[in-house]
Formats: sequence, structure tokens, C-alpha cells
Amino acid sequence: MLRLIGYLFSLASVFVLICAIAVGFFIANAQRELPDYTTLADYSPPVKSRIYASNGEVIAEFATEPRIFLPIQSVPDRVKAAFISAEDKNFYHHSGLDFGGLARAVLVNLTNMGSDRRMVGASTITQQVAKNLLLTSDQTMTRKVKEALLSIRMEQAFPKDRILELYLNQIFFGQRSYGIAQAALTYFGKSVGDLSVAESAYLAALPKGPANYNPYQFADAAVERRNWVIDRMVENGYISDEIAQTEKHKPLGVSRQPAPTRFEEAGYFIDDVRKTMIGELGEQGLYEGGYSVRTSLDPGMQRQAQHALRSALLTYDEQRGYRGPLDHIDAPASRSAVLEKYRSAFGVPSWIAAEVTAVGPDGADLALIDGTESRAHIALSGMKWALGRKGPKELLKSGDIVLVEKEPSSDYRLRQLPQVQGALVAMRPDTGRVVAMVGGFSYGQSQFNRATQALRQPGSVFKPIVYAAALDNGFSPATVIRDEPVEFQLGSQVWSPKNDGGHYEGPVTLRFGIEHSRNVMAAKLASAVGMDTVMQYAERLGIYEHRPPVLSMSLGSGETTLMKMVSAYSVIANGGMQVTPSLIDRTQDRTGRTVYRQDQRKCVDCNVSTWSEQAEPQLIDTRERILDPMTAYQTITMMEGVIERGTASRRVQLGRPVAGKTGTTNDNRDAWFVGFTPELVTGIYIGYDDPRSLGREGSGSGLAAPVFNSFMNAALIETPISGFHMPEGMTEYRIGRHTGMTARQEDSDTTIEAFKPGTGPAMSFTTLGDPLGATLESSPQTQRALDAGSVGLF
Repeated sequence: MLRLIGYLFSLASVFVLICAIAVGFFIANAQRELPDYTTLADYSPPVKSRIYASNGEVIAEFATEPRIFLPIQSVPDRVKAAFISAEDKNFYHHSGLDFGGLARAVLVNLTNMGSDRRMVGASTITQQVAKNLLLTSDQTMTRKVKEALLSIRMEQAFPKDRILELYLNQIFFGQRSYGIAQAALTYFGKSVGDLSVAESAYLAALPKGPANYNPYQFADAAVERRNWVIDRMVENGYISDEIAQTEKHKPLGVSRQPAPTRFEEAGYFIDDVRKTMIGELGEQGLYEGGYSVRTSLDPGMQRQAQHALRSALLTYDEQRGYRGPLDHIDAPASRSAVLEKYRSAFGVPSWIAAEVTAVGPDGADLALIDGTESRAHIALSGMKWALGRKGPKELLKSGDIVLVEKEPSSDYRLRQLPQVQGALVAMRPDTGRVVAMVGGFSYGQSQFNRATQALRQPGSVFKPIVYAAALDNGFSPATVIRDEPVEFQLGSQVWSPKNDGGHYEGPVTLRFGIEHSRNVMAAKLASAVGMDTVMQYAERLGIYEHRPPVLSMSLGSGETTLMKMVSAYSVIANGGMQVTPSLIDRTQDRTGRTVYRQDQRKCVDCNVSTWSEQAEPQLIDTRERILDPMTAYQTITMMEGVIERGTASRRVQLGRPVAGKTGTTNDNRDAWFVGFTPELVTGIYIGYDDPRSLGREGSGSGLAAPVFNSFMNAALIETPISGFHMPEGMTEYRIGRHTGMTARQEDSDTTIEAFKPGTGPAMSFTTLGDPLGATLESSPQTQRALDAGSVGLF
């Protein structure tokens, strides 16, 4: 018997030794495959980037894992206590593995064997960090061994608070929330520092199973688990029993928070910022880098811009009649499929699809396709624009799917998505900061940004560039050109520009030509200056790049974007200084370090230790001067005449100094207006995406200028009135509009004109030579002015 016992003991010893050797080899092999845990010293979890408006309002967030990183120093003790009690009560006492907890878990699992109770684990917070950040979630022995080894080493390398910080910022809480800070906002709409004991306990209950304790589906289970965590906090000595009883009787307190922040009215602006950031940081950098991007967007102006443009597009579209329903339900069997197709938004939050259920002489009854199938009604007043000479029964039929919008009354208004599109850009001329940008009727309808991506002919909006080039090359606003039909020999072809309406004025000044948008005068002026020179100015102003100097481009036949035209006008409004459009003011990384700043000006000696009565430091503007400031001022004063007497008169009425230019292309395919005050430059474009005529009313003055007027009146309502500054050294004279000669104050048809040093009005009547060398005669208006024979200095 003794020999048998000895034999069995020897066998057991050999078996144990073999197992020990195998385990040793297994552990040694696992150690060789361990990831580098030291990277956790500098590890930063993916954090969402936030986009801010100029007033600090959050307008968009970008994230693969919505998370706000929170340093452990900012986490209250009661929140730490809740998580430690729920997940690892011995966290501050073990060295990575909780052997006592492991033994209890094994005992509980053996006791529950054969029952329906789920197995309990004994992973410490350190082990969870190791698994989540360094390993996979594979349920294998190898992964478990690696997890244990890493936990021991991490405890030796990092302080407990660093491990807890990683845990609280990494874990998933459900509802697309990662990390404690984001979870507090998602479930309770408050910061971590404001969480109560009960709220902290509920969040601590979620990591075990976010779906199991979803407060909107399993509220009872969520409360039960929360109270279990509160009891553990009492058991571990973190709170008293009295506090626990009070907290356990509180309601869950979870409330649905708004959808992820996005300023819907600024969809095009936000998308351009997103593309810029991806270009600079990469997609991963934007969605995981935790950047803070301060933009130039003014939320108030953006809303006003969208309203002004959208209203104009809707009015224009509705004047052309109703194009019919979105769809029609032909058979009951197809009803559910059709309704599902139109449940999604149509790019306008207040618009909704509806099914026509009945049509009568006083309107139509509807069933809203919003998930509730609520009943609604369109009165005759709500479809008046679409009726024409029809009755409601001729317009709509039961089963039609239509778009409607709730009116201030209880009734609805019939709507349709306009086919015509447009864009608006508003920019600060002194900095190039884009304060508002609308790229179409609705970003939800079409993400194509017509402000920056649509290449369209600017038409007469380009003419001020021709005039500025001429003013920089020896011409003045008082230069007289004969406005009459002309032919230009362009190689083997003859080009004969025509004025809109076929009317010609005879000899008139440059001012008259730009005020009344005379095509012949602009072409003659461009020919005299040289299209090579004109195109050089267009390139310096950023309108075109390397375009051939074709004479027809003097009338705006070359394609460009609205953003480029607004930038060019900003140079004029800014006294000739270079202006670079910018949507981003500043970008900071997650630590607050500025990685980009739009304002590149240097301030020498701005920071000094003491003040010794020295002069204030000067900000050095290193931007290039594109235009002579006197040329810019002369161009501005002529464009003021466009508003006062020219093509935009009665269309733009701001009650303050304003300059601008209308533009309409051939067959009224594109309608433009770009104008400015000293504080703000705004451009509007309206046209079809597939270019076709806008009709007789589709001109720059008829369509685009009213949008400018509506937006600018709203945008500048609180801005003090200021005028355009005339550079020193210029002299003002009163001149005749048709003669360009000096005139007396009592003379009719005169204006005040600013001249550069060494220049002034002509003392005798002269005109710019005609390209064909034709003999020039005075027009009746010019002859009357000459007969007056008046000369005078203003």
C-alpha cells in the first residue's frame, strides 16, 4: 500500500511538474506577445471635434465615438465611488488582480451552476482598461492571461488615478455615448460635476450592459440596477444609509436630449468647414482628434440670409405654378410602401409630406406622413398660389402625396420644392471673414454648394473690374465714351455687343456707363485698356486663373463662382487691400494649443513687462495691395450711382451708403447682384442648375437685388451708419453726366466726382476714340449740356 501511495504521489508530482512547465511556457509565450502598455502613458481616447460660431455657439460636432475627455481631477469623489462600488470595490487596494473577488466569483458561479442565473465576472477596472485599450474581446484563455499580466504591469507603471481616468473616458454607455462626460450630457443634460448620487449610480450601472438598462425600454430594470449600486456605495462606506434611502426613492431622471448638435440653417457652411478640416487634419484627425474650431459664422446673419434667399426662390417658383403631387397611391396594397418612401425630411424642417384623403370645394383633408398619421386641412388660402383658375378638385385628388407646411392658423399651406436654385455669401471686407453662406434652397435637398462650386457667368457684375483697370490706367469717371453700336474684328470673326433693350445714349461718361450697365461702353473701354490688362486685374482679384483675354469676357462671359466675385468686391470695398475668404478663425487641439489662426498679423512689442509712456504698438498688415486706394474709391462712388440712379435704383434701399452692381447673362439665365457697405459685402446668384432662361423677370435687378436688400436691412439693423472714406489727396468736382466737363451747382444732370491728384475734368468736350475710327457727334443730351457752357469747381 505504501509503495502504491508513493507511486501515485510520484505520478502526481510529475504531472504537476509537467503542468507547471507547460503553464510557464504558456505564460512566457504570452509575455512575448504582450502589447506595449507604456503607450497608455500618453494615450488619448478618440474625442469629438466641435465647430463653433463666432459667438461661441456650438453649430456642429464630428465624431466616430462621441466623447468629451475629462481629466480625473474634474471627476467628483461621489462619481468615482459609484463606479468603484459597481465595478471594482478593491480598486485602490489590489495590484491589478483582485484574488479575493476572483475566489468569490468562482464560488458564486459554482453555486449557480445548473440554474438560469448568468455567470458573474471578477475583472478589475485595470483588467477592463487592458482589454479595451490593448487587447481584443476574444473569450480565450490566451487573452485572459495577457489581460492579467498587463494589469499587473500597468499597476506598477501608472498611478491608480491614471488607470481610472482611462477607464471613465473610454467605456461605452449606450445611446452613442462614450466616456463619462458625454454620458452625463446624453442622459441628464448636465456636466459630470453636477451629477447627484443617484445619477452617478445609474451611469455606473450602464457599463455592465447599456442595452439591458436602457431607460426608455427597461426603466424598472434601470432603477433596480441603480439602487443596487447605491447599496454597494453604502456597503463600501462612501455614503450613509440615510442618503442612500433618499437617493433610491428619486425617479430615474433621464430625459431625451436633442439630437447631435447641428445648426441646420448653416448646412453648406458647416460642410465647407468639414472639408477644409479633413484636408488639413485628415478624416481621422477631425473625427477623433478633439479639435475646437472657431468659425466666422454669425448665426443671426445666417438665419437672415437663408430666409431672404429661400423666400425669393419660393416666390419665384410659385409664380410659375404647381407642378403636381410628389406621388400618388393607386392601390391600397402599395400604400405602405409609398408612405414609407416619404417619411424622411425634405430639407426644410417645417415641411412634411401628407396624403390627400378628401377634396372639397373649400380645400383638402390630409393625413400627415409623420408616424402619427395626424389629420390636417389645407384651406383655399393655403393653395391659392397653385389654383390659378382651377378648383381644388382639379388640383388635387385623393391618394396624392403632397408637401405641406403648418401655418400660424390651424390649417396647412401647400408647398413644392423649387426647381430654381441660388446662393448667397456675406463677407467682412476688412478681414475676408465669411459671416453667412447659403449654397442652395436646402442643404437637405441638395449638398451641392452653389456659392463655391457652381461655375456661372457673372455677366455685368464683372464690369466694375473693367472700370477699375481703366481707372488705374489713365482714365477717370469723367472720361466720355460714345454709347452706340460698334463692331470689333476678332480674327476672322466680327463681334457686335448690344445693350440690353437695344437703347443707346450717345456720348456719356464712364459713370453713366456703369450705372446703367451699358455693354457697348464696357466693351469699348476694355478694348482701349487692353483685355490683357483687364484679365491681369481679374487674376489678381482672384476671379479667374489663366483665362484667355477674349474681349467678350469684359461683359462677364467667363465662368466663375459667387465666392470669388464677393472676394473681388471685398478688395474694392477694403480700399484695394488683398482679401482672402476665410470660414475658420482659429483651430485648437484638445489641449487648447492653437494650431491655426486666420489673422496672421504680427504685433511687435505688444507684450511688455512695464509701461514707460511708449506709444501703442502697431499691428503690421502684410497683405498685398491689389488696387490703388484712389482707384477703389472712384469705383465705389460709381457703384453707389448704380443704387441711386442706375439698374438697382428702387430695388435697394438701405438708408445708408451702399454700392453694388447688377448682373444678368444672355437669355436671363443667371441673375446676380453683388453689393456692399463699409461693413459688409454680400453677393447673390439665382439660376437653374441646368442653365435655362429665368424669363423676363429673371434679371439681376428683378430677382437678386431684392434679396440683397432684404438681407442687408436685417443684417445691419444694429450697425451704426458709416460712409466710404475718400483717400487724402483727391479733389471733388461737379461735372456734367454727359459731357464730363466741370459744371455749376445750379446746372441740371450733374454729379460730384472725385479725381486723383494731377487730374480733373476736361476743359473741352472730348470722347474716347471709337475702335473703327468713326466720326463722333454729340447726342442731344450732350449738346444741351455743352450749350449751357458752364464750368465750376465744387
